[in-house]
Amino acid sequence: MINIGEVIQWELEQVGIMNLEDLKKTGSARALFMIHNNGGNGCLSMLYALEGAIKEIRWHDLTREEKDKVKNEYEELLKDSAPNM
Repeated sequence: MINIGEVIQWELEQVGIMNLEDLKKTGSARALFMIHNNGGNGCLSMLYALEGAIKEIRWHDLTREEKDKVKNEYEELLKDSAPNM
């Protein structure tokens, strides 16, 4: 997959995402969320790499709107999973 090196591939496999089809079904935000919940290290660059892989383009070629959309989706997943105080 484009943008996916050995480390990200290993992280994806640890959460059951084995190929591009699995990643497309899961979505980039949820995939990073799953990696995060599995103890992996995620960052915005990884999120954008995953989104680029889904779109089969280099993540540098994502538009600002595409980046903002997946970032907001990821932040919502984090917010929804945070314990209420």
